[in-house]
Amino acid sequence: MAQALQSISPLSIAGVNNKTPQTSDENRQGGDFLSILKASLGEVNDMQIKGDEALRDIATGQVKDLHQAAIAIDKAEISMKLMLEIRNKALSAYKEILRTQI
Repeated sequence: MAQALQSISPLSIAGVNNKTPQTSDENRQGGDFLSILKASLGEVNDMQIKGDEALRDIATGQVKDLHQAAIAIDKAEISMKLMLEIRNKALSAYKEILRTQI
């Protein structure tokens, strides 16, 4: 379970890493946020595909290691829940910004 959380962490989605600071031009264009978002969605998609493959292998009896299949399914579920929570928080923040008066 701890390995599932290590593969996609909120810090990697939020872009907290040891990269060099971006210039103001790059921040205005949103390239860094966009690349982080695409990478995170790609990771979630990959985990979903692996989880589906594990489920299919279990259903057909072709599973080699039941524990690894269960871990792949759990990783897919956890990553999807995390992405949905991030989406919900982003929408909530957007709605809050819309409600602010200028």
